[in-house]
Parts: sequence; C-alpha cells; structure tokens
Amino acid sequence: MLALRARRLFDGQEMRHDQVVIVKDGRIADVTADVATDVPAAVDLGDATLLPGLIDCHVHLAFDAGHDVVAMLEPPGLPDRMRQAARQHLAAGVTTVRDLGDRDYLALGLGLGLDGPEVLSAGPPITTPGGHCWFLGGEAAGEQGVRKAVRERAARGVHVIKMMVTGGEMTPGTHSHLLQYGLAELKAAADEAHAHGLPITGHVHCAQGIAHVLDAGFDSIEHCSFFTEDSYAVDHTVVAQLAAADVVVSLTVGVAPSPVPLPPRIQQRMAGMREALRAIQAAGVDFVIGTDAGIGPPKPHGVLPYGAEMLVENGYAPLDVLRAITSAAARVCRVGERKGRIAPGFDADLLAVAGDPLSDITALRRPLAVYRMGSRATGRVGQINQTAPTIG
Repeated sequence: MLALRARRLFDGQEMRHDQVVIVKDGRIADVTADVATDVPAAVDLGDATLLPGLIDCHVHLAFDAGHDVVAMLEPPGLPDRMRQAARQHLAAGVTTVRDLGDRDYLALGLGLGLDGPEVLSAGPPITTPGGHCWFLGGEAAGEQGVRKAVRERAARGVHVIKMMVTGGEMTPGTHSHLLQYGLAELKAAADEAHAHGLPITGHVHCAQGIAHVLDAGFDSIEHCSFFTEDSYAVDHTVVAQLAAADVVVSLTVGVAPSPVPLPPRIQQRMAGMREALRAIQAAGVDFVIGTDAGIGPPKPHGVLPYGAEMLVENGYAPLDVLRAITSAAARVCRVGERKGRIAPGFDADLLAVAGDPLSDITALRRPLAVYRMGSRATGRVGQINQTAPTIG
C-alpha cells in the first residue's frame, strides 16, 4: 500500500485540499483526510497538487517530431522509437495516450507495461487512395471500402476508428480545405464503427467537413479547423451546430519551444485559429486536448502541458482545461470508468506538480512525480525532448 498527501488534490472534477490518496494493488483504495495507521509507505508531497495522470487524445508515436517524420518511418527500429516516444509522454505526466495514426498497427503491441503510458490505438488512419497519410497504409475508397477498413481494424483490436475527412498539411497532393470523402462514405464508416462498439473520430480542417461529420454521427472531431484555400474563416453557424451536437472537439493545441518555426501556412493562419478557439469556448462546445504530438519539431512527445497553457491564454477557464485533460478525456477515450479521476476503484495513474495549476497553469510543466498504476516512474520526469534529429 501507498499513501500520498498533497496540499491540493484535483480529483478530475474539482479542487480539494489536504487529502490523502491511498493506493493498493495499482488502484486507488480511498481518498481521505487521514492516513490509515496500517499504510507502510506514506509520501508527503508538500506544497504540490496531485492530479489524475493526464490524457493526450491525439498523438502519433510513429512520428519522431523531426524534420522529416515520413522518412523516419522507413528505417529499422521503429517500434523502439515508438516506445521511447511513449516514455516521453509519461515523463511529462501523461499516463494515457490515444494514438491516431501509426503504421502496421505497431501501437497495439508495444508491450510497455508500466514503463510508459497506456496506449489506445486507431491503427493506420482510413484515408483515400493517395490521400492524407496514405503512407501509413490505410487507403480505402467507396462505402464498401471504408466498411471493410473499419472491420479490419475492429478485428485487430483497435480502440477507436480514425478517418481522414479532409486533406492535410504534411501530405503533398492533398489539401486541408478540401474533402476526401463524401457524406455517404462517412456515414458508412460511422455506422460500421458503432456496429462494432467503437467510437469514430475524424481529421477535419474545413467547415464543410465539420458539417459532414456531424451529419454522419462521428463521436469526436480532430483539429476542427476552418481552413480555406488561402486563409482561415471561422463559420459561426457551424460552431453553433457543434455546441448543439453530441460530439466532442479534440483541440490539437500546444507548441513547445523549438528552434524550428511553424510552417508558413500555419503561421499565417494562427490568428484565425485563435479566433476559432475563442468561438468554440464562447459557444460552450465540449472539448478535450489532443496535441498531435510527433508531427514536427514544435510538437515533441510530451507537449500536452503546453496545450493546456495555450487554451488558458486564449480565455479558457483553468478548471475546464484540467477536466479536459483528465476526466473528459477519459470519457472520450472510453476509459472513463477507470481513468481520469482520483476516486476509489480507479487506476492509480497520478501526477504531482509543483504549485497550483488553477492559479498558474504552467505548473503542469513542473512535475514532481508520476505514478503509473501506483508505481513511480523512474525516468527523467519533466524532460521534453526538444532536439529534432537531422535527416541526411
């Protein structure tokens, strides 16, 4: 057994004070004001905040956050690099990640155990022939084609279906503002996913794509951007539809300090992206954070605390942000019955940070200790790898 005491405790919903968390056999046994006399190990964390382990709803463990992430998919050793990427998340206090695009279903069999976060995987994302991230191996066309692709993933044991509704920035020949699939194909994929008891999420970068996935019945939307061919234009009618729908937006926010600047097409759209963030917040849209970690040097693995900081900087309430990276994220990832809360019966995935993240959200970047199923992580807690490899 283990007892952890901290000045503050965020239980996934509310902030509490001077509580003791009792851990037994990898799960939370009790949350109390007193330490039981039969607890052999007691840790006083002092002026710290204890939180549920954080959950990043959108990562790519197969991408190394380097200058050419596609080239680095080819050489041998990819599973080992994915394990190292996962450990970087754990060091940052992220105890669960949802991998939304790998190659050969590698994220399903990394075998990390407690030496990394729990990995929930989509396998190769479903995309059109030659479409965004086609090189991950998930090409499928037509209603029957996408149904077959969903069935294949369900048989493999994935946790979520990921579909590339629009093009993307890293794939030449595709365009973020243009649809890749029509409404009939999106509905077919969503129906097939739900028939297999799986949630489905869509990579979407334009207003029409957002409207289509709402009509198709997707469970969540990744990015939820409003790209146009040359600019960025928030569609407030679509934002209102998002607020009224039973859907969760996974905001891919968070950029770590990096000597490598954002791509020019992204830089020139940043003002529009911030406007979209504020519009989503003002409308009361349900949201979580998925960082898109791994896609380039500004998005190293373990960048989630920077995503939380970005939302607070754009007017989001710190309490809502903390919920978005714990209990709300657990529900979206379909693990809400055991993750994202500090309560009896839940997994003892825990993060202790210096200070109070409600008054200073950057406290999330100062982890003191990370526990995975009650075992303390022994890696370089708090270290983010911000050095991108050079591709020759």
